[in-house]
Amino acid sequence: MTETPAYDIDVLLDIARTLARETGEQVVASLREAKVSATKSSAEDVVTQNDLAAERHLRSRIAQLRPHDGILGEEGEDVVGTSGVTWVLDPIDGTVNYLYGLPHYGVSVAAVAGPPRASEWTALVGAVYDGSGVLWSAGRTKGATRDDVRLARTTGPDVAGTLLATGFQYVAERRVRQGEIATRMLAQVRDIRRLGAASVDLCLAAAGHVDAYYEHGLNAWDFAAGALIATEAGLTVAGIDGGPADERLVIAAVPGAWEALRDALIEAGAEHSWS
Repeated sequence: MTETPAYDIDVLLDIARTLARETGEQVVASLREAKVSATKSSAEDVVTQNDLAAERHLRSRIAQLRPHDGILGEEGEDVVGTSGVTWVLDPIDGTVNYLYGLPHYGVSVAAVAGPPRASEWTALVGAVYDGSGVLWSAGRTKGATRDDVRLARTTGPDVAGTLLATGFQYVAERRVRQGEIATRMLAQVRDIRRLGAASVDLCLAAAGHVDAYYEHGLNAWDFAAGALIATEAGLTVAGIDGGPADERLVIAAVPGAWEALRDALIEAGAEHSWS
């Protein structure tokens, strides 16, 4: 990867936080109106009209504030920018939770430098506004916060004592494989939580509400903001080979426990579970 040009992280972070908060407040306010309007990878992988409205709002605001930036969003066409910055958007991460009125969902907004591929970009800023009204955010080298309170993870339990978060895909065959890995991991950790929104899971790991997190098959918009928040809070966030986390696998844990967790995941079959 070539050296990242200088960007004003403070300016980008302020925009990310503003966009996540104002869009998140609109999403929460419109919850009662949420209805399925489409499906994606399977009949269970749903989109509501509020997902579409939230992304339209985010795109409109970015066009106003940063007209030369690119956009990679879950619900719309990619926009190729000329500034070197791309906004990676998930208008509602955890749509099924949202549809059922469960608060474990969030609006995820990140800005990255480089190509819109997680293994090659440099994350600059990220913000997640969750369904309980908490704003999580981070800027590259600036640290991470929960509602302006600094997050810091330096220690954690060994694998046997780990409360581990994960998630599953909506394609049945892949979900079965992921369930097999989770079953094997259950024998090695304290317990497993499947809460249903990757961006929020990563924020909870950053705050220590879960000890660690892993998931296969995420899309870039699912983890772009949350991974930076977890990293800036002190966690190691990487793929199974220790390289950049990407759409194949994300593992987040405190540095002293990351390799042991990775090894346990390999033993459970995670290394060969995704194609």
